[in-house]
Amino acid sequence: QVLLVESGGGLVQAGGSLRLSCAASGRAVSSTAMGWFRRAPGKEREFVGSICRSGDSTDYADSVKGRVTFSKDNAKNTVYLEMNSLKPEDTAVYYCAASLSIYRACVASYFRWTNMYNFWGQGTQVTVSS
Repeated sequence: QVLLVESGGGLVQAGGSLRLSCAASGRAVSSTAMGWFRRAPGKEREFVGSICRSGDSTDYADSVKGRVTFSKDNAKNTVYLEMNSLKPEDTAVYYCAASLSIYRACVASYFRWTNMYNFWGQGTQVTVSS
């Protein structure tokens, strides 16, 4: 069993920054492809970013590309989503997810879909005011 706990959400003004954290237990993030998704009120859960277990491949949704960075700290068994230039439309609950799928040659875009993930965190609220 893998437990994922997100933190770092909050209220921020448009143009501001936040760093979301996802602490994992039960499996090393160095051995796991990870993803961030979000769900805005009244909308479906959508892909934000993904990272291969090696950390050398990342993928981002077009809506956030250039504004977010996905990273891993293997020593802390934690992944991060650094978000800059936040917009009101970034307001959502953000979820961290872990995949047990392993590819010899991982490409982070393989992990754009929710059905690629086996474990999910409870989410952290991000609210961006205009």
